[in-house]
Amino acid sequence: TLQAYEHQDVPFEQVVEALQPQRSLSHSPLFQVMFVLQNVPMTEFELPGVTLTQLDGDSTIAKFDLTLSMSETNRGLVGEWEYNTDLFDGSTIDRMATHFQNLLSAVVANPQQTVGELPLLSAAERHQLLVEWNDTAAEYPTDKCIHQLFESQVERTPDAVAVVFENQQLTYRELNQQANQLAHYLQTLGVRPEVLVGICVERSLEMVVGLLGILKAGGAYVPLDPHYPQERLSYMLEDAQVSVILTQQHLLEKLQQHQTQLVYLDTDWRLISQLNQDHPLTAIQTTNLAYVIYTSGSTGQPKGVMVAHQGLLNLVFWHQQTFKITSLDKATQLAGTGFDAAVWELWPYLTAGASIYLVKPELLTSPINLRDWLISQKITMSFVPTPVAQELLSLEWATESIALRYILTGGDKLHQYPSVSIPFQVVNNYGPTENTVVTTSGLVVAQEQNQISPTIGQPIANTQVYILDQQLQPVPVGVPGELHIGGAGLARGYLNRPELTQEKFIPNPFKETQGSRLYKTGDLARYLPDGNIEYLGRIDNQVKIRGFRIELGEVEAVLTQHPVVRETVVIARENSAGDKQLVAYLVPHQEPAPTNSDLRHFLKAQLPDYMMPSAFVVLEALPLTPNGKVDRRAL
Repeated sequence: TLQAYEHQDVPFEQVVEALQPQRSLSHSPLFQVMFVLQNVPMTEFELPGVTLTQLDGDSTIAKFDLTLSMSETNRGLVGEWEYNTDLFDGSTIDRMATHFQNLLSAVVANPQQTVGELPLLSAAERHQLLVEWNDTAAEYPTDKCIHQLFESQVERTPDAVAVVFENQQLTYRELNQQANQLAHYLQTLGVRPEVLVGICVERSLEMVVGLLGILKAGGAYVPLDPHYPQERLSYMLEDAQVSVILTQQHLLEKLQQHQTQLVYLDTDWRLISQLNQDHPLTAIQTTNLAYVIYTSGSTGQPKGVMVAHQGLLNLVFWHQQTFKITSLDKATQLAGTGFDAAVWELWPYLTAGASIYLVKPELLTSPINLRDWLISQKITMSFVPTPVAQELLSLEWATESIALRYILTGGDKLHQYPSVSIPFQVVNNYGPTENTVVTTSGLVVAQEQNQISPTIGQPIANTQVYILDQQLQPVPVGVPGELHIGGAGLARGYLNRPELTQEKFIPNPFKETQGSRLYKTGDLARYLPDGNIEYLGRIDNQVKIRGFRIELGEVEAVLTQHPVVRETVVIARENSAGDKQLVAYLVPHQEPAPTNSDLRHFLKAQLPDYMMPSAFVVLEALPLTPNGKVDRRAL
C-alpha cells in the first residue's frame, strides 16, 4: 500500500522487533521470498589517478529462501537469483527464471491482460503439457457392451473356470446360463436399458451371477454393501429409486422397510432356474448405463456416479492390453461391490477367459495369511487397497514357485517402494469413480533418486490429464495444481444432482470437440520433469498453521521413510486454545515403537519446523473404511 511505501526506509530488524513474530531457526521471520528492484542509476565515483571497476561478488549464503534481484543497466534489466539449495535445485530455478521471462514478455506484448491471464509457459512447454503427455489414443471396441463380450468369451472357453469361492466354482458356461435365467426373470419385472437394479448380497457366487444378470437384462446395477449402516442404505435406495433389489434371505431385515420388489438369489433360485438359458434380447447400447456407484459427498450424503458401458469398455481393453491378460490368469476379487475397484477386479478378466477368486474379507486383516493364500492359490493378478499393499510390500516373499505377476494398488497415497527382491511387479494407480476407476497408472520400482513417494504414473489409454490453476490454465512442471480429467472414461454425471454435475463436469477448454468435458477432481498434483505425476493429496486436505500452508501428505510421505514406521496418517487438530497443530498417527513395523524424540530428530533432517507434528500417536493398525481406505474420521 502507499502507506507502507512511505515507511520503506524503516530497517528490517526494527520491523521484526515491533511485530514480534514467532521465531524459528528454520526460516526467516515475516517472509521467505524477496524481490529487489534497483532502478536508480549508479553514480560515477571518481578518485584522481584511480581506475574503478564494479565487481559482482559471489555469495555462498542465502539470506532468504528465494531472492530475485533486478537491476537497470545499460544493457537493460539484469536479474540474479539467490536460493537456498536445501529447498530448491538448479533445474527448478532455471524453469522459474524462464517462466518469469515469459511473464514479462507477455506483459510487454499485451499490457491490458489481467494478471490471471498472463502466461508463464512457453509454446513448447504448453504443447508438451497439453498434447504430448496426453497422446493416449488407442483403439477399443465401441459396438458391444460388457456382457456381450463375456458371451463371446463363453463361446471360446465354455468349460474354463470363471469364478471360485471357497470350495465352490462356476464355469463360463454355468455362469452364463445362470445369468441368462436371472436376466429373463428381471425382464419380466420391467428391467430394461436405463433401469436401475439394486444388488445387496454377501461375497458369493450369487454376487457375480447377480451383477452379470442385471447387465444381460439391459439394466444398470447399483451395489448396496450389506455392511453399510442402515441409514446410508436407506438413503441410497431412496435416492436411486430402484424398483427391484437382488439380495439373500438373511439380509431381509436390512431391506424390508423399502417398498421394492425383492429377489432372493438363494431361496428364489428354484423358480428362476426353470427359465430360459438362452441370451435375452435387449436394445442396450454402449451409451446406456452399466452401473451407479455411490461415493462420499461433501454434504454428508453419498452421491451416485453414473457410468456407461463405453467408459467400462475403455478400462477393460486398456487393462487387458497393458497387463497381457489371458485365460491362464487367476485374479483376486477383494473389494466390496460398493467400491468401484470391484468393477476393475471383475470385467477385464471375465471378458478374457481368466478365473476370478473371491477372497474372504478376513484375509485382508492378516497380510501374512493373505500372502500365503495368494501363493497357495497360484494367483497371478491381485488388486489390493493401498494400506494392504504397503503391508504386503513389507513382508518377505519366496522367489521360487510363485505365480504372482502383478500387485495392483490404489485408493490412497502410496508411500512405500518395493524391495529389489520382490518377485512380482507393483503398479500404483489413481482414479476417481467419476472416471471409471483408473485414470493414471505407473510401475513402481525400487526407490529412485530423491523421490520420497512413488508417483501415480501417466494417463491410461484415451484419457487426458490436465493440472490447472484456478483460471484453468496449465501450471508449469513441478508446480502444484488441481488435477482435471477428460476422455473416454468420464461418467455421465451424478444421479439426481444436475447442479453438482454442472459444477464438477465442466466444458473442456483444450478440446474443440462438441460436448468434450473435464472432471474437476479436487485433488492436488504436479508433473515431474519425466511426465509422471505426483499425487499430493486433496485440495481440502491443505491446512494453514501459523501462516504456513502445509500439505499433510508431504509430512506423511517423509514420516513413512523412517525405518520403523510402516504406515502413518497426519491430521490437523485444534488444541484447547483454538490453535491448529499437527498430530501424526503411526503403525510401527515392529516393537518397540520409535520414541517422539527419535521421530522429531528424523523429521528435522527433511522438514522445516512448522511442518513438525506436535504429537505422535502409536496404533496397532490404522482404521479403514469398508472400501479399504484409511478412515480419517475415526482417528
